[in-house]
Amino acid sequence: MWWTYKPYVSAAQRQKIARKETAKLEKAGRKMSPVRVEGRKIAATFWGKAWCQHLESYSDYTNRLPRGRSYVRNGSVLDLQIEPGKISALVSGSELYSVVIDIKPLAKETWDGIRQRLSGEIRSIIELLQGRMSDAVMSVVTDRAVGMFPMPNHIQMDCSCPDSAGLCKHLAAVLYGVGARLDTQPELLFKLRKVNHLELVPTSDTLDALTSAGSANRKTIAGHELADVFGVEMDQVAEIPIEAQPAGGPVKIAGKSVADKKSVAARKNKIVAKSRTKSKTESPASAKAKRKVVTPAKARRSQSK
Repeated sequence: MWWTYKPYVSAAQRQKIARKETAKLEKAGRKMSPVRVEGRKIAATFWGKAWCQHLESYSDYTNRLPRGRSYVRNGSVLDLQIEPGKISALVSGSELYSVVIDIKPLAKETWDGIRQRLSGEIRSIIELLQGRMSDAVMSVVTDRAVGMFPMPNHIQMDCSCPDSAGLCKHLAAVLYGVGARLDTQPELLFKLRKVNHLELVPTSDTLDALTSAGSANRKTIAGHELADVFGVEMDQVAEIPIEAQPAGGPVKIAGKSVADKKSVAARKNKIVAKSRTKSKTESPASAKAKRKVVTPAKARRSQSK
């Protein structure tokens, strides 16, 4: 049996085809999301590099991955969409090929295991997505066997090209394209595996439990003491927590908003005005009597007379 192969298409020719096909699709209303790679590095951040290293760790992929790297670098991945459990793409070769990659959702027991191992370790999702957590944390989410990345038996791939290989160069280009996309949108990995990355941070109940010991030692100021401090009468006595302050620093009362401060100032001004009005209405005699002071020595001299 004789096999016929399509003629070789250079990178420059593929790029020309890509521009032409992209223009047609955009004119038809399709929103394209091409993969752009600057220089030789496909990925520069933690998540992108980790994804590519994960792919390269499987011997089943080693023969086809190099051609895929070339394709993604020269801009052949014209459109890449990552959805829950699915990757779809358009790749420019001798013609335009359609790629679909189905990824199994992350098993519940695997996700629960990740959450359990990271319990109390992650305080900031931003730091996690930026890959700035400790090596111990990042090794859990990227573990080859029980981490976030899919294994070959979790991946089902299809390309419209005539290549009968399980992983053609177009599919390899798309898989590398995912690594490039995770550079800027690492949260897409969680979306792809159908899990919520926000579940990795402690819930409000967990935070309350973690901070209960510290909150028990927080100082409080009684309502009558607050009245003495501000010179106003309090409607009701309440225990108001004081936030921890540096030694010698000003006391900060928790929960005091701008409106509260204005209210306190207004009541203080009202009391001051009231006291002034009262002093004006006193009789001259009573005021004079208040000002007259009789010392003990003066009283004795008066008695001797």
